[in-house]
Amino acid sequence: MHVSLRTKRSTRAAVALLAAGALMLTAAGCGGDDGDTVSGGPPPNTVELPNLKGQKLQVTAVWTGTEQKNFTKVLAEFEKRTGAKVSFVPSGDDMAGFVGSKIAGGAPPDVAMVGQVGVMREFAEKGWAKPLGAAARTQLAKNYAKGWQDLGSYEGKPYGVYFKASNKSLLWYNTSAFDYAGAKVPKTWREFLAQAQLISDSGTDAVAIGGQDGWTLTDWFENVYLSQAGPEKYDQLAQHKIKWTDPSVKKALETLAELWGAKGLVAGGRGGALQTAFPDSVTKAFGNKAEPDAGMVFEADFVAANVADAGAELDQDAKVFPFPAVGDKAPVVTGGDVGVALKDSKAAQALLTFLASPDAATVWAQSGGFISANKNVKFSAYPNASMRKIAQALIAAGNDFRFDMSDQAPASFGGKPAQGEWKALQDFLKNPRNVEGIQRQLEADAAKAYQN
Repeated sequence: MHVSLRTKRSTRAAVALLAAGALMLTAAGCGGDDGDTVSGGPPPNTVELPNLKGQKLQVTAVWTGTEQKNFTKVLAEFEKRTGAKVSFVPSGDDMAGFVGSKIAGGAPPDVAMVGQVGVMREFAEKGWAKPLGAAARTQLAKNYAKGWQDLGSYEGKPYGVYFKASNKSLLWYNTSAFDYAGAKVPKTWREFLAQAQLISDSGTDAVAIGGQDGWTLTDWFENVYLSQAGPEKYDQLAQHKIKWTDPSVKKALETLAELWGAKGLVAGGRGGALQTAFPDSVTKAFGNKAEPDAGMVFEADFVAANVADAGAELDQDAKVFPFPAVGDKAPVVTGGDVGVALKDSKAAQALLTFLASPDAATVWAQSGGFISANKNVKFSAYPNASMRKIAQALIAAGNDFRFDMSDQAPASFGGKPAQGEWKALQDFLKNPRNVEGIQRQLEADAAKAYQN
């Protein structure tokens, strides 16, 4: 329950990174530049694109709201340079289902921005996705680390461009809530639980969780599991080379239950969390400046756009810290959206070539709420010093990162609402005592999806 805190000053949201694990690196040796001057001018023009006047393209992605608005700025720049006309169609959370229905109807979109690497590989395996052309491959080789190129490949052949990347190991906190409670930034899971209890005792629920969107819960699990079980086990579980009934999974779920099952730590209780969409979880922490409903919210760097939507200002009264170390090291989990061509056309390939260039990424970087894995995007393109730090750390990590586990899974397990891992972890949030039952549920769904 949230208690009114009359003495609290107004709360504003911001972005700041204390990089963790493999991302705990400075800008030294990074690509781009680290100047403090924000580049608000036109994007660079580094890539040659064909004349596409009179041609039409349809692009689909899960993005809505601010993310959709900012992506359409990128598409508008492509239209300006090529003469093509581009329309955007939201896919909803079930990208695989949306594209499958369009292909069955004989009218797939030209390009899809896919949020799960497992789904991208399924598209390639089925022949829905088309291999990248020479121009797009040239841009990839010039602008991306090998790890990101490999993620966009299937059986050694490049299919996708990772246009939008993310650091998914961040907790954003309301500095007023922390100050009022006397809480400190934690470095370990034990410290995190202790500070959460301090915030709860002060009258504000500790953590907002967007449990209505099952993908947020997979991110919680992955960070705990990576830190606690280690990268080797993480890779094995991601490939279903060990079962979800493994003791390491049990340990991670029990650790999560220390937060999810504790009274007063989850904003609105478990039932409230299950009815809270991800954007609303951010609003709980930053929307009401005088009386926040939560002291913290967990998610990736794209939270920056949501805190701005909540009426908060950047680099002022809110901060972010790395996901605390559950085991020996703090976790670093990344995610991203990969562009793939669903039609073998000149226009579709041209758009992917543009998306692989620093030109396209600069457009969205200037608008905020966006991180690029493109090492030739100038850091000055990001709208504030804190976002530049996040971008610098991602580029400096090179190939040393772990990609979102659920996004590597077959879509039926890791990428669909109301089934697979999303549903199982929602059931676990509802009843955190049912550890072994959820393990069995996860393993049954995984075995069916992976077929191994």
